[in-house]
Amino acid sequence: MAVKIQDVADAARVSIATVSRALNGIGNVTEETRRKVVDAAARLGYIPHGGARSLSMRQTNCVGAVLPDLHGEFFSELIRGIDRVARSHDMHLLLSCSHSDVDELAAALRAMQGRVDGLLVMSPHVDAEVLSANIPRSTPTVLMNTRHDGERYASLTVDNYGGARAMIEHLVGGGHERIALITGPEANFDAAERLRGALDALSDLVPNESPQVLRGDFSEQSGYRAGRLLLSMPERPDAIFAANDMMAIGCVFALNEGGVAVPGDIAIAGFDDIPIARCVSPPLTTVRVRIAELGELALERLLLGIAESGRDKVSSQILATEVIVRSSCGRKHAPSIAFG
Repeated sequence: MAVKIQDVADAARVSIATVSRALNGIGNVTEETRRKVVDAAARLGYIPHGGARSLSMRQTNCVGAVLPDLHGEFFSELIRGIDRVARSHDMHLLLSCSHSDVDELAAALRAMQGRVDGLLVMSPHVDAEVLSANIPRSTPTVLMNTRHDGERYASLTVDNYGGARAMIEHLVGGGHERIALITGPEANFDAAERLRGALDALSDLVPNESPQVLRGDFSEQSGYRAGRLLLSMPERPDAIFAANDMMAIGCVFALNEGGVAVPGDIAIAGFDDIPIARCVSPPLTTVRVRIAELGELALERLLLGIAESGRDKVSSQILATEVIVRSSCGRKHAPSIAFG
């Protein structure tokens, strides 16, 4: 039979409330009484009930993170950053996955209620209205790379638009004008911003060229399929810009199979700078997102909101990106345009 808090109280000859205060380190309890309670609990093998403790203290010492996926290097790095900060603050991390599905997101958010002191949410497919319908106003929440209105939730967003523009500028500056784009999932916030940045830059820099746009889903397989499709086209591009590294890597595999040299025949670039990007052959030119730092900053921001009981000022922060040049992009010829 499980040992109950009443058993500890009887053994220490104190009240249940005194046992609770002594074991949780709160309230006015003398050192002698605390020692009696701790000794009694250890002797009986009493394990405090986490749910009951959270109800009495209104604190769980847990934070929740709901992500669209848990697979792949991007999410591994993101979770690593979140976990590093959680551990440094003696917090436990609960993870859930929405699988990029609105109904599963709502279910995951509801499942977290009462179990966490605050929430990190990354959901590029939905807006703040969907989130507000499933997150209590009393729960401090920070959004990561999620479409929002800026009024209710603190948020951290990668500069997807600026990073994509900068990569197109790099490619065009290297003499590439026929540039194909492999996009991310439809209605995905990150993918939409990266496509918008790339198209705006192409319109400004090479207005006479109509870019080939191929739909992907951020997976290596979709990048491979896009590469095979490009190989079948009568006029191939000079360069390919994929909306993430996994699609760029899959595309490289397809081009290699087709006997097309990278970067000799076609240059290729990605987005994110996941760890494997520097290890593939050729090493991948990409837009660096400090993925672990995104997780770290988001949780630091959430912990501030928890400390302020959700009364802290709502703020939005955009994280800068950086073009990282590696061997997958070669200079084709002297640039045909001048940059001011």
